[in-house]
Amino acid sequence: MLSDAVLLVVSVPLEHADAVRQAIHEAGGGNQGKYSHCSFSYRGVGRFVPEAGANPAVGEVGKLEAVDEERIEVLCERSVIPAVIEAMKKAHPYEEPAYHFFSVETG
Repeated sequence: MLSDAVLLVVSVPLEHADAVRQAIHEAGGGNQGKYSHCSFSYRGVGRFVPEAGANPAVGEVGKLEAVDEERIEVLCERSVIPAVIEAMKKAHPYEEPAYHFFSVETG
C-alpha cells in the first residue's frame, strides 16, 4: 500500500550539505513517527557540463566538472512537498539542483 510519505533524494556539494539538510528539516521534512530531523546520506561524485547560458556555482561553461557531493535522503509527507522544495532550493548552491521524489510503500 502506498503511504502518505515520499522519499526526497537530493545531491549537494559536501560543504553545503548541512545547510540543505537543515532547510529541509525546518520545512517539515524528515519526520518519522516520534522522531524528527531523520535523514540518510552517502557521498559520491556529481558530474556535469554547464551549457551556454548557464550560471554555474561550480565549474565553467563548456567544461566537464566533477564535484564531491553528498546524496541526502529524507522522508516527507506529501503535504509538505512544496515547502520542502522551496526551502531546499533556497539553501542549495546550484542553479538547478538534482532532486527526485519517490513514492513509499508500507507493509
